[in-house]
Amino acid sequence: MRFILGSGSPRRRDLLAQIGVVADDIRPPEIDETPAKGELPRPYCARMAREKAWAVTVEEGDIVLAADTTVALGRRILGKPESAAEAAEFLLALSGRRHRVITAVAVRLGDRIWERDVVTAVRMKRLSDEELNGYLASNDWQGKAGGYGIQGAAGALIPWISGSFTAVVGLPLTETAGLLQAAGYPLWKDTS
Repeated sequence: MRFILGSGSPRRRDLLAQIGVVADDIRPPEIDETPAKGELPRPYCARMAREKAWAVTVEEGDIVLAADTTVALGRRILGKPESAAEAAEFLLALSGRRHRVITAVAVRLGDRIWERDVVTAVRMKRLSDEELNGYLASNDWQGKAGGYGIQGAAGALIPWISGSFTAVVGLPLTETAGLLQAAGYPLWKDTS
């Protein structure tokens, strides 16, 4: 049994390492991540994780883990900004407000799939011009849903969360461990 990580995210690799899981191979899937017209954030995020898990080509007996993290401001999906201007737009929209971070995880073994999604409430402080411009200049917004990563410099901008910190980073560890165990992955194997 080989474990395949269907994600190129270094944050997901680091989080899995915290629970002793090291991928035998990393295969980031190439899928269209465009939300369907009228699609709400939570179903969108779950669909992305599922589609990523199915898009990874594996051999029989391999376990694939894929995930998606989406920032939702009401019904609006804030994906990964394509420019500093779009990141600024996202951050200004989030400034001084609560939003939701949704991370969906899909674990696939053969034609079976196990799924979970975790919703965490997050509040971003009201950003000053100096904070906004300083954060944008750090380029830490690149490749991150909503234009920020709580585990980096933006941690100073987030005074409150209610839910899973690791889900906001990109992989809810409690739920992920449960999915891996359900699929038969020997998570707590004796290594002595």
